[in-house]
Amino acid sequence: MARATPARSGDRLAGVAAADSQERVAAQLALAELPLAHFLNESVVPYENDEVTRLIVDTHDAAAFAPVAHLTVGDFRDWLLGDAADTAALRALAPGLTPEMVAAVSKLCRLQDLALIASKCRVVTRFRDTIGLPGRLSTRLQPNHPTDDLAGIAASLIDGLLMGSGDAVIGINPVTDNVPQVMRLLGMLDEVIGHYGIPTQSCVLTHVTNTLQAIERGAPVDLVFQSIAGTEAANRSFGIDLALLAEARAAALSLQRGALFEDGQRGQHVMYFETGQGSALSANANHGCDQQTIEARAYAVARHFQPLLVNTVVGFIGPEYLYDGKQILRAGLEDHFCGKLLGLPMGCDVCYTNHAEADSDDMDALLTLLCTAGVNFIMGVPGADDIMLNYQSTSFHDALAMRQLLGLKPALEFETWLLRMGISEAGGALRLAPALAAAFVPAIRRLEGS
Repeated sequence: MARATPARSGDRLAGVAAADSQERVAAQLALAELPLAHFLNESVVPYENDEVTRLIVDTHDAAAFAPVAHLTVGDFRDWLLGDAADTAALRALAPGLTPEMVAAVSKLCRLQDLALIASKCRVVTRFRDTIGLPGRLSTRLQPNHPTDDLAGIAASLIDGLLMGSGDAVIGINPVTDNVPQVMRLLGMLDEVIGHYGIPTQSCVLTHVTNTLQAIERGAPVDLVFQSIAGTEAANRSFGIDLALLAEARAAALSLQRGALFEDGQRGQHVMYFETGQGSALSANANHGCDQQTIEARAYAVARHFQPLLVNTVVGFIGPEYLYDGKQILRAGLEDHFCGKLLGLPMGCDVCYTNHAEADSDDMDALLTLLCTAGVNFIMGVPGADDIMLNYQSTSFHDALAMRQLLGLKPALEFETWLLRMGISEAGGALRLAPALAAAFVPAIRRLEGS
């Protein structure tokens, strides 16, 4: 598995990468001949030592796996590229696939294969709006501020709303990560969403234990956030385990804050997870595996808790793990491909750190490929430059460009709200009129005084 992985700096750092392209191709040829069913009999991380492995093995759906149980990894790639692997077939197959299976087949795929196969996967989730419908591209509005200033956050928030961003979630990374500050930010977001009737959800990206305490103190929590990884030891380094995630999900569901939809069902997807290739290696918890396979195992954790959103923050961890634009582009498409095959609502933070060998042209290439591949959501950051986390991501304008280029729209309920507010016109064109911005000024003034 490791030797068959396309080159990346993290695997070299771990000492598991192929020595050269000849060894890599030899490993890919050997992997192509491996039966898919072999992954059910041999775990890359021992069953007795790892609760993520136990989750993967114990929840495997043999009946769902049956249609492809006779295939090798190479045959599986061919089947995925064929017409029989349509959206319905892939949805039915997802519970029968393990992370190691999808990681293995991804190592045999070209970029166009990764995009084409993923484009046939549709994963739809709901809380206050519906994410992942065909022909839709959602965004996480990310109004971070270097001092958590409420007025500054509100200004970025309104900037994003006026450009059609925020339908996946309005999510803040807090500078001061304690429960009182988390509650303050949650209260502000709840006030803005409630006052303007915005069909979206909020999230403060704090540790899950802080969110649990905030819920206990009566905070208006929509989504529970947590970074997750693909091994028990890596998750322990984050201060979490599966039991803690289950407790948090139950607490969020108990609040019943999701919308009641026309079919009579309440939005019940309350978890927001972020992942990234290299996190297990950085915690010395990769068990000698390549970083992409371990990343795919994180998706088994996510799948178990039925999230609204899963975000691979692909270039954020740095060039030690993904050295340049080429490696970041490949990793982003792999992550999206693997997550979608496993039945997850995948988004991607198309990003890079300032010391990586990458630039905005590399990100444009990855962004465009992901959007053609049916990514559920991307980031919306003012100017594409996060002034708190100090990294480069995608802007409100980038999302608009992709929607215009590929004929995509925001989430259905959010699109209706944009029309009702006069922010957009029929057909999706924005009306960036000063009067619209002025309509949000009272909210900023209230926050400045609070």
